Amino acid sequence: MQTTLKIGTRGSPLALAQAHETQARLMAAHGMPAEAFEVVVISTSGDRIQDRPLSEAGGKGLFTKEIEEALLAGAIDIAVHSSKDMPTQLPDGLELSAFLPREDARDAFVGKAAKTIAELPRGAKVGSSSLRRQALIRRMRPDLDVVMFRGNVQTRLRKLDEGVAAGTILAYAGLKRLGLEHVATDLMPLDIFPPAPGQGAIGIETRIGDRAVEKMLVAIHDVPTGQALACERAFLAALDGSCRTPIAGYAAIDAGKLSFAGLIISPDGTQSHTIELQGPAQDAARIGDEAARTVRARAGEKFFDGWL
Repeated sequence: MQTTLKIGTRGSPLALAQAHETQARLMAAHGMPAEAFEVVVISTSGDRIQDRPLSEAGGKGLFTKEIEEALLAGAIDIAVHSSKDMPTQLPDGLELSAFLPREDARDAFVGKAAKTIAELPRGAKVGSSSLRRQALIRRMRPDLDVVMFRGNVQTRLRKLDEGVAAGTILAYAGLKRLGLEHVATDLMPLDIFPPAPGQGAIGIETRIGDRAVEKMLVAIHDVPTGQALACERAFLAALDGSCRTPIAGYAAIDAGKLSFAGLIISPDGTQSHTIELQGPAQDAARIGDEAARTVRARAGEKFFDGWL
């Protein structure tokens, strides 16, 4: 490309770290200088709304709306996202065309009053804005007081220091990308505390048909991550991931075989349904869709209607 490649991103330290990782991988893959790129920071509704859960304000698309508008308008050439923030339905004309190699998908507990959730005193406050994390915390410890905790990683860590809560849950991948993995006091096992679909993976969104950009991204796309995300996003899409039912899902790829584990859980953590499926990695989307339909049939439609 003869012109500067404009990389759109949110302005949080983590979002910027992900945008610069994308830039560094493109520079290495194509022998391009830093001057060939421009990181364009775009403020999103999700960043500005801090007084209520995103599920009440419009859902995870609030973290992508303004960036996608800039992409469609040609103000940026690619958009770099945390994949777990991406809605399953993208605007017409846009697609997720590349994924960087996935980081550790586990959640991390950051505790002040105790190092683990199990060791927290009864009634202790644990902060989280994620419906999934709130439900899983309540399943583990119904006696804890789960409170709303919005903001970027640094804001949440500051709230902990200020005593707003005794602990919080953060994506371990985000902590690692920020060089803050040392603040984690416990790592949550995938089988006990399954992650959000897409957690730990950086996704790159482009305009459909932008061949020059697509050609550049092929060199940095990680195929196993793309297959895992195809499965997880299909699972989320078939369950209507914008609903108020907490959903978790994680796909692992090994020697061309995909193993998927999914979970739906009531917000209070008292009811849940799980599903595990395996199959060829090339059938990732089909496996995710089948898993969703199976778990929906087991749970019944009333399970999903009950939390609206």
